[in-house]
Amino acid sequence: MPPSTVLLACFTVFALLLFIFANNDLAATLSPQGCRMSYMSPSYVLQESFNASWSRLSSRYSLWLYREVGWDPQVNRYFTQVPNGYPVLFIPGNAGSSHQVRSIASSASRQFYSSPGQASTEFISNGVCALDFYAVEFNEDLSAFHGTTLQSQVEYTSAAVDYILSRYPPNTPLVVLGHSMGGIVGTALLPSGRVSAIITMSTPHSLPPARFDSRIDDIYAIIRHNLDNDTTPILSLCGGATDMMIPSESCMLPSPKEDIYRKTVFTSALEGAWTGVGHREMVWCHQVRWRVARALLELTSQHSLAGKELVLNTWFRDANGLPHGVSERLKGSPSFELAIPDSYEIIPPGLQLIRKPMGSHMYLLPMPLSQDKEYTTRLSVLVGKGSIVNISPHRQHSLHISVYGCALAKGHDYPRCSPLSPAILKLVPRPIPGQLFPLPRLESDGNSGGVDESDGVVLYEAEIKMRHCQWVGLKAVNGDGKGWVVAGFSRKQEVTHVISTPSLLIQNALVDITAEGSLRIDVWFPRLSSNALVVYRLTPLFDEPSHCMESHLAPLLVHTSNSVETHYYPLDPEGRQRILLHTHLPAPYHGQGNKKGEGIRLVIYSSGTSSCINQLKGIALSIDLSATLGRWASRYMTTVIGWAAGISSIPLFLGLGAYDRGGKFASKGISS
Repeated sequence: MPPSTVLLACFTVFALLLFIFANNDLAATLSPQGCRMSYMSPSYVLQESFNASWSRLSSRYSLWLYREVGWDPQVNRYFTQVPNGYPVLFIPGNAGSSHQVRSIASSASRQFYSSPGQASTEFISNGVCALDFYAVEFNEDLSAFHGTTLQSQVEYTSAAVDYILSRYPPNTPLVVLGHSMGGIVGTALLPSGRVSAIITMSTPHSLPPARFDSRIDDIYAIIRHNLDNDTTPILSLCGGATDMMIPSESCMLPSPKEDIYRKTVFTSALEGAWTGVGHREMVWCHQVRWRVARALLELTSQHSLAGKELVLNTWFRDANGLPHGVSERLKGSPSFELAIPDSYEIIPPGLQLIRKPMGSHMYLLPMPLSQDKEYTTRLSVLVGKGSIVNISPHRQHSLHISVYGCALAKGHDYPRCSPLSPAILKLVPRPIPGQLFPLPRLESDGNSGGVDESDGVVLYEAEIKMRHCQWVGLKAVNGDGKGWVVAGFSRKQEVTHVISTPSLLIQNALVDITAEGSLRIDVWFPRLSSNALVVYRLTPLFDEPSHCMESHLAPLLVHTSNSVETHYYPLDPEGRQRILLHTHLPAPYHGQGNKKGEGIRLVIYSSGTSSCINQLKGIALSIDLSATLGRWASRYMTTVIGWAAGISSIPLFLGLGAYDRGGKFASKGISS
């Protein structure tokens, strides 16, 4: 064998192994997973009445009704009882099982019933009813690879919808819940007046995971038309880089028309979750499943498109845009005068507000001095174990903070305060200093890992002009000494560093940062490429090692790579965790793949002087070659397979051509 052939073979094997190892390392490092385990007491009732009279595929597939033992009313297999819940149809994905419905269905039952068989008064008073979870069983068929199988699943599921709704009062719709390719099956049911809403989980909406069958492309063409024109609300949950089964850019729904609801939520941005979620884990990850269950419950009381959209936006907040109803609530709040001097405290100029309020009190924060009345400053407010307007952790605490703009008008002896509208109002994570984020789940403790429903810090930001107010008033109500509030001003400017992506192959980018106790620092790299194929590694540079243990909020890096994708990283002085900046758009084969993603914008939040932010002297940025190679491997795997198949086919077709022209195949002895 020629030496060149041996070298080529060795290089090919080495490159293949390099890509495999780089890809295997991605799930644990690029977007770590912190999912709590879910528990349930499942039972499944086979719907034997759904037989050949309903579908010719009844001997191949089956339909099941889920019941949570000890909580849900039990029914028999023939379903002779009159159903009293709201139907939800779960559709599993490629090689999936109907039993995957159990985690979400169990959570819905245990939320709806305050005790076994006793419905919660909160739900009953709001017109919310229990859920009847059905699940189709496809016997682990490989729908991602075979178009005919996918078409059969769509046909069977459509018949299942007819059967289920025949058991309910007329005009009863159902909600479709699809995992992976099950979301494709559910979307293919449209247009349909029988489907109220669709929630998909780790579903490849824009690209099939394996493009080996033209019939799958035909189904996707129909789905694209449905997504563009049907008005049924659709929400897509994506696990991000932790999902190693599909590229998460394919999970993103296409941009909708103005009057059509389409929303994509990455779990790394999902408030109260803040974690990457694997493909299989999406159906049982507790931080996700209880929100899906709660949204499904509240959809039962909504009959208008606007009501359904409000429910989905409420339970799947991803920190993009102001929460619903904030502006209306603030407009309805009255202004007032501070006529009693003992009722408020004025913070000395230049200092931040740092308090753990007890009871009710008003704090006035003087605006920064400036001769320019048009000068704009940024106000940042952080609240731990409390709320601002209607934003708080799910498990609420008693402390409530209201923000006002206050000024002393001519002819008045006392400051008058009016509600101040925020530019940003959201919940951000509060990683524990010195620990990984998100916390990985321990095998010995299923309730460990990630965050729980009481975690999170409320972030409020507003841009204020000097001529509008002299003080910012923060009114604390029902303080218990456990909650805290930190507030301060910062200049509306950013640290800009001009360096290109190719330059990072030669040298790291070093960015000097002067924090000065700021609650917010903006960093902007205008010439860096933001692309699914490039992963950057960021290293914080601290003046001296510090655990930041006494911080209300230790330095937290926020990377928003596009309108639906946000990642949070704690800046650890001891560097226990790699910070890998990545995105999913632009990406190969994607509709937006040809658009250049230029610029990376980072924001660092902290509790200012009450944190270790002043010890942060800068950041170093480089290209992480291992993670970048892993991204290339996962994006071009089908290309590699197709290339290998093409090269292997060349000698085969040449041999067949020679045989057709009268040649003969070599015998085994000669060919060896």
